[in-house]
Amino acid sequence: MKGTRFVLYSAVGIGFALYTGLCYYVGLRGWQLFFSSFLLLPEKVYWIGFWIIAMAYLAGRLGERILPEAVSHAFSMIGSYWLGIMFYALWVLAAVDLMRGLNEGFHFLPHALTRGPWLGRAIFLVVLGLVLYGLWNARHPIVNRYNLTIGKKAGSLGELHIVLVSDIHLGAIMNNGRLAALVERVNALKPDLILLAGDVIDENVERVIRQDMRMNLSRLQAPFGVYAVLGNHEYLGGHVREALAYMAEAGVHMLRDASVKVADSFYLVGRDDRSARHFTGQGRRPLANLLEGLDLSLPVIALDHQPSHLEEAERAGVDLQLSGHTHKGQLFPIQLLTRHLFADDFGLLEREDFRVVVSSGFGTWGPPLRVGNRPEIVEIDVHFRP
Repeated sequence: MKGTRFVLYSAVGIGFALYTGLCYYVGLRGWQLFFSSFLLLPEKVYWIGFWIIAMAYLAGRLGERILPEAVSHAFSMIGSYWLGIMFYALWVLAAVDLMRGLNEGFHFLPHALTRGPWLGRAIFLVVLGLVLYGLWNARHPIVNRYNLTIGKKAGSLGELHIVLVSDIHLGAIMNNGRLAALVERVNALKPDLILLAGDVIDENVERVIRQDMRMNLSRLQAPFGVYAVLGNHEYLGGHVREALAYMAEAGVHMLRDASVKVADSFYLVGRDDRSARHFTGQGRRPLANLLEGLDLSLPVIALDHQPSHLEEAERAGVDLQLSGHTHKGQLFPIQLLTRHLFADDFGLLEREDFRVVVSSGFGTWGPPLRVGNRPEIVEIDVHFRP
């Protein structure tokens, strides 16, 4: 136990030191290239303001239980925006400094291009443009449509119209107003079945309860019902029981390593999240165990937050798996990493009789920005063998 704590505290300390160092680099280069000539303030005042903003997210999250709600919320919001600004400022500044360093040895850039006063302004405008676009993009979700065929009979059901939403991240940023707009758009699609693929709540269930988001969640309508699974963020919040109870009160059927036969036509299997082991000490049940006793001549649809180890679902006899989690990277170029980590980090993957649809998600985590991807509601028309 002591060894585990030492490793954990060491990792936290190293992470904090790395974050602080990167912030200092962004702050220093920002002052040198732009703010020293733009702000009519002493450098000390600049640095005081800079560090307040840079540490705002940590202050807001760590202070949730000791600070007044309005104060912790304000810190969290300021810090969330800062994380997005810092991310792109870091990339742009690093690229500029790398080019300037190479130019010192090879002299391939004009002097005015590397030393002129416009350089800092250009960097500022590029970062500002990326952040503003990311903010706009994150608030304008699209409807992504798929047509699939499962080569099994589904009782008297010839086709199934599913609406899938993942990674809503209800809380401070994804507030009740945005949830109401989501519910209206989902209901307008007139789905037979609504599926929520985890991370419905962004850790702090208390903020969801205080905003009474249950009322809007309960307005989701589908003849075959509304089903959901847990994601890693429900576990990160430390209030899984409260989240499960709150969702159930809203009329959402929570599937936690459980299956249900829908309309006597197909099976819906909901898996507990892979992160459960880290928070409860118990891993989720093997998928093959969940499918024991099911009539596999009927279609089997699995709902699993993280699209990991897809071969397990394929071997077990799942026909269609629906997932989220990846956000398709959320901030470019992180999708280069998610493509490497997951066999399918976004969209449709087909392997003989097995299909996977991974959504980029509806909400955001951390910075309320999306660059290089779109937030989405997924509409799936599934056709069965007549």
